[in-house]
Amino acid sequence: MTQTEQAGGQNTVWLTQDAFDKLQSELDHLKGTRRQEIVAEISAARDEGDLKENGGYHAAREEQGKNEARIAQLEDMIRRAEIGETPPDDGVVEPGMVVTYKFEGDDDDEAETFLLLGSREAPSDGLTVYTPEAPLGAAINGKSKGDTVSYEVNGRTQTVIILDAKPFQS
Repeated sequence: MTQTEQAGGQNTVWLTQDAFDKLQSELDHLKGTRRQEIVAEISAARDEGDLKENGGYHAAREEQGKNEARIAQLEDMIRRAEIGETPPDDGVVEPGMVVTYKFEGDDDDEAETFLLLGSREAPSDGLTVYTPEAPLGAAINGKSKGDTVSYEVNGRTQTVIILDAKPFQS
């Protein structure tokens, strides 16, 4: 199954084995240790009395909601995950590549860089992530370093030049 095929009606999430392992580790932590910590915080705050004006209780309940939402998100991503190898360093844009591009007419110093992934997995170094389904991602997926590509976004045509495409290294 490719990253653009459907799995159970939803898009497959492309991940490297390392990324999958990191997500699984985060999920295990959130379901185990973190969940227990939050329950303890709620219990301690509840013991303080009046819950209407108990800021600690409400903060812990909000944290519990965020934790459970992240658990659901991770479980969904892992369920839809397709484990793949790091793509070859051949200059062809595909999921798992860090792509550097510029808009036609811009100087090279105005180039932008992003990671093309089939998931919402964001690297820790703050690199922007696009999916192959996003307008820019769809336009350049399968293209090569040096190609000029046009695509539609918000009713306007944008033209970009692919300056580089290298495999992501975490």
